[in-house]
Amino acid sequence: MQIIQHPISREDLKRIAENTFGDMVKCVADVRRNLIAIDAELHADLERLLLEDGSAQENLWGFNLWVEEEGEDFVEFDSLINIRAWQGNPSRDVLNIEAREAIKSLVAQFVSE
Repeated sequence: MQIIQHPISREDLKRIAENTFGDMVKCVADVRRNLIAIDAELHADLERLLLEDGSAQENLWGFNLWVEEEGEDFVEFDSLINIRAWQGNPSRDVLNIEAREAIKSLVAQFVSE
């Protein structure tokens, strides 16, 4: 598990994926602090890492990166940690458009070709 401090390449993501799910890397974004945590078997573990680092729960969103995919298929907004009725998100999906856009922006910032 790590909080990304500098951009990483798709090749780096592929190597990380090989050690866990083969073709996917689980991630959690802090959309307020502009951080992404990666490389765990559970989104909840990445969530805990960010909470211990000072993040607030309401700013954390889980998603997956499919390392062999391109465009819209690269990022999947699916995680159990996203189920938060109290925040208007009763789904595993990230329903908040602003949060989705913030995640896409962070992925573009931290994942290079």
